[in-house]
Amino acid sequence: MFTHYRTQGFILKKTDQGETDRVFTVFTSDFGKLELLAKAVRKIKSKLRAGLEIFYLSEIEFIQGKAYKTLTDAILVDNFKNLRKSLGKLAVAYKISEVFDNLVRGQEADEKLWQLLNENFKILNNPRIPPAKYQVIYHYFLWNLLSILGYKPELYRCSSCQKKLTPENNFFNLKEGGLLCGQCKGKVKSGRPIELNVIKIIRIILKRDWTMLEKLKIENSDLKSLSTISSHYLSEVLRQTQ
Repeated sequence: MFTHYRTQGFILKKTDQGETDRVFTVFTSDFGKLELLAKAVRKIKSKLRAGLEIFYLSEIEFIQGKAYKTLTDAILVDNFKNLRKSLGKLAVAYKISEVFDNLVRGQEADEKLWQLLNENFKILNNPRIPPAKYQVIYHYFLWNLLSILGYKPELYRCSSCQKKLTPENNFFNLKEGGLLCGQCKGKVKSGRPIELNVIKIIRIILKRDWTMLEKLKIENSDLKSLSTISSHYLSEVLRQTQ
């Protein structure tokens, strides 16, 4: 007799399998990230369809099969309807899902990761969030995800000499653990320039204070620089984890 497991989970990814089946990537509150097989879910009459859609929060039930954990029930908890009305918000949700799937591996519950996903989906679902803040939500998620996973950078002192950073001539170097002063950058001969405004934004992000970040006016030039640093940071982490 199979043991039935029940939990809540965010549906982050779906992949068609065979003619009618589908495999869902779900991050659950009790078991961490799971790959779950939903048999015949692509049939119109499937009872599972109502609770299984990407970016749903659902209560799910599954059993451990020979090759897959197989879904036996799915009840919708929250479909984040305001998120689904916006192509811009959906694009951010897909980026969040992709980054999470690439970095979070293995079957292990993690309350911090669960709360981060929960917080960011609620932020995306807020109808009052202006389009100018959509990319900020992504960066808020990314930097806090990497921090939870052990990749929080040093942002207040030089990662090499440990001296307090001055407002100018700073560089970002993941291999050294964060920011470098100009003198130490010359010694290690690598590092990307980073503006003071971008440093301040990342500091606020890592304080996990969305209310403050939401009110902060961010110039387009600073957002572009933040995107460049974030992309570099993520690429280096992915390279190290592969």
